[in-house]
Amino acid sequence: MRAEFRLGEASATAPRDLIVIGAGVVGMATALTLADRGHRVTLIDRAEGPGRGTSFANGAQLSYAYTDALASPSTIAQFPWLLLSRDPAFRFSPRLDLDYLRWNLAFLRNGSAGRFRRNTLEGLALAFLSRRALHALVRRHAIDFAHDRPGKIIVYRSAKSFAAAQTLLSDKMAAGAEQTVLDPDQAVAIEPALESIRASIVGAIHTAGEEVGDPYRFCTGAQAALAARGGFASLYDIAIDRIDASWRRPAVIAGGQRIEADHIVLCAGMASVGLARSVGVRLPVMPMKGYSITAQPGDGAPRVSITDSANRVVFARLGDRMRIAGLADLGRRDAAVDPARLAALVRSARAALPAAADYDQIESSWAGLRPMTPDSLPITRLIAPGVIANTGHGALGWTYAAGSAERVAAIVEGG
Repeated sequence: MRAEFRLGEASATAPRDLIVIGAGVVGMATALTLADRGHRVTLIDRAEGPGRGTSFANGAQLSYAYTDALASPSTIAQFPWLLLSRDPAFRFSPRLDLDYLRWNLAFLRNGSAGRFRRNTLEGLALAFLSRRALHALVRRHAIDFAHDRPGKIIVYRSAKSFAAAQTLLSDKMAAGAEQTVLDPDQAVAIEPALESIRASIVGAIHTAGEEVGDPYRFCTGAQAALAARGGFASLYDIAIDRIDASWRRPAVIAGGQRIEADHIVLCAGMASVGLARSVGVRLPVMPMKGYSITAQPGDGAPRVSITDSANRVVFARLGDRMRIAGLADLGRRDAAVDPARLAALVRSARAALPAAADYDQIESSWAGLRPMTPDSLPITRLIAPGVIANTGHGALGWTYAAGSAERVAAIVEGG
């Protein structure tokens, strides 16, 4: 059983010396949560500042009620098609690699109806904890990151997928989610931007309380909040060679320098996999490359966040900009923007909502490697003496970040 604790309160245990590796949304939420509980935190990242990697321009949706696991009966039914890269939005990149084969076998095992339901509901519980934890952080530190609560509509264009979503909806509502099933007319009434695709909508699910926020601005705001307090240090542009957990206290080894702590927390996304191997642990995490564009809103830009399930693309309004994200290239390890895949995202976005953004004047584009586990649940546990993994959040890293931070705090403090 995982411990529930009073969010934001100082720890009853003695302050610890902690190293948090990784300054994305997961690492920054973890560092800020631990510092708020009275611990001394050193943050280390190989980039020149916070939020420069996978968190820089992700989809921006805080999808607390949409925690559907990737491995599902419907995904497994499409598995041969996906392996042949016939789906433009979701592709596998096969490799003759033992870890890759193990991951895929575990993914297939998690595709049963029972495991899909279990993994989705466990993710839902973490998301609800994360919502409370993020709100507590924002109240304490007044972080400005275009945080808003526009709600979210998931649009379905297939009767089969819509029926499957409604089946899962009853389980989610029993677990505390507040969602509403909509017909096309009701969906357009809530978000008029859907009028242009009304004829293709079979149905939709609306969650009024879903949120958005700029993950990069959260990271820089969290850095400022940490810098304003004592007992914190940040070390950027530092490449870590390995972790040594063989001594009385674990240590980070970087450029021949040894930095010890009571606990080391791996929040470095895919880089956590290599660091875990230095302490003899193989984490079942695979990169899932995603893309985003940021542009000015179009004439038909939605105010409500939109997820088009058929085109696998999401739309989030961030102040005076529209963030559009999608694609899932599993196994791709190069974080560079591939022009062909970026063009595929733009085509999918145009097909989903033609007037959502000024697609001819894209201001910025991004690609990032989202660390994915076979069950779509993050790994938050002790993996070696004094070494805690906090990675594998997949496409929901922004959603799960603050909740995972609370779970790390429970481990540090003996929960």
